[in-house]
Amino acid sequence: MASSASVSGRGGGLLSPAAVLLALAVAQALGAPAAPCVPRVFSFGDSLADTGNFPFLYGNDSREPALRTPYGETFFRRATGRFSDGRLIVDFIADTMGLPFVRPYLSGRTAEDFASGANFAVGGAMALAPDFFRGRGVPMGDRMHLGVEMKWFHDLLDLLCPADRADCTGMMNQSLFLVGEIGGNDYNIPLLSRVPFEKIRTFTPSVVAKISSTVTELIGLGAKTLVVPGNLPIGCVPNYLMIFKSDKKEDYDPETGCLRWMNEFSKYHNRLLIDELEKLRNLHPGVSIIYADYYGAAMEIYRSPEQFGIDHPLAACCGGGGPYGVSMTARCGYGEYKVCDDPQKYGSWDGFHPSEAAYKGIAIGLLRGTYTQPSICTTISSCPQLTELGSSVEYKVLYDL
Repeated sequence: MASSASVSGRGGGLLSPAAVLLALAVAQALGAPAAPCVPRVFSFGDSLADTGNFPFLYGNDSREPALRTPYGETFFRRATGRFSDGRLIVDFIADTMGLPFVRPYLSGRTAEDFASGANFAVGGAMALAPDFFRGRGVPMGDRMHLGVEMKWFHDLLDLLCPADRADCTGMMNQSLFLVGEIGGNDYNIPLLSRVPFEKIRTFTPSVVAKISSTVTELIGLGAKTLVVPGNLPIGCVPNYLMIFKSDKKEDYDPETGCLRWMNEFSKYHNRLLIDELEKLRNLHPGVSIIYADYYGAAMEIYRSPEQFGIDHPLAACCGGGGPYGVSMTARCGYGEYKVCDDPQKYGSWDGFHPSEAAYKGIAIGLLRGTYTQPSICTTISSCPQLTELGSSVEYKVLYDL
């Protein structure tokens, strides 16, 4: 049964006139425009991007706390299948583009249901199929993966363009594709199963190759604008900080308190992905392939949390307590868990997934173009909201949109 615990946060205060004006400008930029910047958004990934497919697959599993409150309590006031207290990066991107939140694929039935795109991401999904891991001696049950998500996408194309796939070419050309974040669970599950880290590191080239082949397949179907995120800094994840706690001072980044070796692994994955995306750009010069630097955008929050209104960057709002807000005996929505009074003051929601406040900070970094390569502002140059965000030099403080 859930219990509530009060957690002290930073006291409120009056905003400076400059901060007020800046907040109003950004809120206006992020408000729904008269016409969408892109007609559709299609999203693939795992729990960092799932806007509601998970309940359709696992809705009868009472062990899954993400299917009930307090998940979703901050923005939606109900559980939606999102693994956070509120909105995700894909929600902020869609909203900024002037579109409704991206519909989970499994919630639609007709072509009209997908007039603004579809989200194929599923919580727990991996880039690689389970057989890859089983063949390498890693215990692995049946899990969702990119191959299944792409099959769903092909099924959707048959629904949208039943007479001839060529009829979908214009739609593909004009849509925005978010390919990830994906690949994190290809590491999380082996890490939690205590597979030797040296062995997990050998999986990375295959994970990146799968992401690359998915991007290539989408381009072959007509996609012209794709955003491909890298991995987050997993050394800053509260559950990992608890599980891999070290007595060695040198294991931690003195500036952030994150685990160095785990963040170095995230950077290794991202380096390989960046190199692979550059190869794809050379092969497809007429296609915009944008790298979304989730790592860099998230590290802004861990280095300067006060600039994002966050007091506890390395702690979970919902969990079992302790220095990182998590424990081995309780987790958010399960057992004798605790929920903080103000999720916006926390970098993590449940110990594994960012809070809405953190997602918002990352999304702003991406949408301003600071953490997209090439800049999403110049790639989608016809979007005035992005132009206005990109010209905001000192936008740091985040407000409710």
